[in-house]
Amino acid sequence: MKAYLEQYLIFLRYEKNLSENSIAAYKKDLERYIAYLSARKINRPEEIKDVHIRRLLQILTELGLAPSSVARNISSVRSFHRFLIAEELLQTDPTEHIEGPKLRRHLPSVLTFQEIEQILKGIDTKHPAGLRDRAMIELLYASGLRISELLQLQIREIYFTEGFLRILGKGSKERLVPTSGRALSWVRSYLDSSRPYLDRHQRGKGVTFLSVRGTGMSRMGFWKIIRQYVQQSGIRKDIHPHTFRHSFATHLLEGGADLRAVQEMLGHADISTTQIYTHLDRTYLKQIYDEFHPRA
Repeated sequence: MKAYLEQYLIFLRYEKNLSENSIAAYKKDLERYIAYLSARKINRPEEIKDVHIRRLLQILTELGLAPSSVARNISSVRSFHRFLIAEELLQTDPTEHIEGPKLRRHLPSVLTFQEIEQILKGIDTKHPAGLRDRAMIELLYASGLRISELLQLQIREIYFTEGFLRILGKGSKERLVPTSGRALSWVRSYLDSSRPYLDRHQRGKGVTFLSVRGTGMSRMGFWKIIRQYVQQSGIRKDIHPHTFRHSFATHLLEGGADLRAVQEMLGHADISTTQIYTHLDRTYLKQIYDEFHPRA
C-alpha cells in the first residue's frame, strides 16, 4: 500500500500538477488511512471493503474531527481508490457508495464598498509602509486575488498599459486578471517612491510587495496589517485578507457580472465554487426588495 501511495503522490505532482501544500495534505490523510488498514492486517487494495471505509468514517467522527476535516479525509481516500482503478490495480471501488458528512456552507463575510473606502482612507500613505499597504489592499480588492497570489506577484507580471496581472494560481495554473486603473496608480506610486527604500539592501528578488526587512511579506505579516486598519476603521466584522476577495466577487455579481466571467477572474476550476457568491447576491436582492417594494 505504501508503494501505491508513492505512485499516487508522483501522479499528483507531475500529472495533476498540484501544489506541494495540496500533495502534503493528501499524503497526511492517506498515510493515516494506510496505518488504519495495516492495524487491521489489510495490506492489499483488493482486501479493502466498504465496511472498512464506513468504520474509518465513524472513527474520524468519534475523534472529534470537524465535518470538513472528515469530508476531506474521505475525499482523499476516494481519489486514491479511483487512481488505483485507473491504473488497473483495483477492480472495484469500496468508496463508491460512501457518503461523507453533510457540510453546511457558510457564507463568507463581505465588506460594503463604503466600508472598503473607510479602511483605505485610514491608511497614512505619507510613509513608505503606508503607501505599500494602500497599494496592496487596492490591488487585492480590485482583482480578487488570493493572498498567496498577491504576496508572490512579481513586478514583471504587472501589465500597466493593458490593465492586467499575470497570476500563477492553484495547481500552477496561469490566468490573466483585469485590474483597475486606480489600483495600478497606487501600485505605480509605491514602486516609484516606497519600494526602492524597502529594497535598499537588494533582497527583493523582483517581488512586488516587500516587508520592512526588504524581503517578500509573509501571510501572517499581511494579516496583521489588515487587522490594524480594520480596528482603526471601527468596523465590527470578522475581517481577514480573504474578505477582500469575497467582496470583489460579490460586488461584481451585484453589479450584474456574468458568473462565468467571475469564475475566470477568481481562478476557480469549478463554477460551483463561485456559485456561493450568488447566495450573497440573493441576500442583497432580498434586502432591496424588502426596502423598496410596496407590498414587501
